[in-house]
Amino acid sequence: MTDPAPSPEPLRLLIVDDEPPARERLRSLIDELGEIAIVGEAASGDEAVALCERLSPDIVLLDIRMPGMDGIEAARHLAALDQPPAVVFTTAYDEHALEAFETQAVGYLLKPVRREKLARAVRHAARVASPQLRRLAERSQLGRRRGQICARSGQRITMIPIEDILYFAAGQKYVTVRSRAGEALIEESLRSLAEEFAPDFVRIHRNSLVALRHVAAVERNEQGQLFVRIVGCDEALPVSRRHAASALRQIRGG
Repeated sequence: MTDPAPSPEPLRLLIVDDEPPARERLRSLIDELGEIAIVGEAASGDEAVALCERLSPDIVLLDIRMPGMDGIEAARHLAALDQPPAVVFTTAYDEHALEAFETQAVGYLLKPVRREKLARAVRHAARVASPQLRRLAERSQLGRRRGQICARSGQRITMIPIEDILYFAAGQKYVTVRSRAGEALIEESLRSLAEEFAPDFVRIHRNSLVALRHVAAVERNEQGQLFVRIVGCDEALPVSRRHAASALRQIRGG
């Protein structure tokens, strides 16, 4: 007599919504579906990113309209994780549908969520294999920029508001984010950051991108080398000859 085949592992799901009644309704519907393990709940985009990093859910039911970091921005951060979850958006505002699908979400549910539609969305998300999720993450491009940068250090996640960032500096493998709170490392290219955050951030060197709002002065030394001084930084950042003309024009508002 052969041993029975082991039961498949249940799908791991995270519920994200800033309204407790909405989370309670989703939890109740998911419980009715069965074969799904709710690994946690989050009330904000920031909390969702942190929990996904720690819990590695397979699927995230993600509300779009939330205070602070909304679901659209949170989805972009989730897509950059080593093991991105399948995202199913939930919202009461169907004008967000097009923008939701531009994030490569695998599903979209209009509130109040119906059990049949939820089951269909979850089944579809379950069929999205990890390689497909990786490709979706790589293609994830939003029509607007983020309000925060997500930096990871071991198991710790830090969300850095864009308005607090002084400059980005590229190294051999990572980009250093220098903010009012200190330094953090991210795995993003300086080129993509420059494209996303222009014109508020200016390229002054192939290795550095500075925030216009935090530029204190532009100086020139005896050898004719230009430097940018940033509010709150002791060091001055060099301006390369290649970027000097465009950087000065943008800094001076010309």
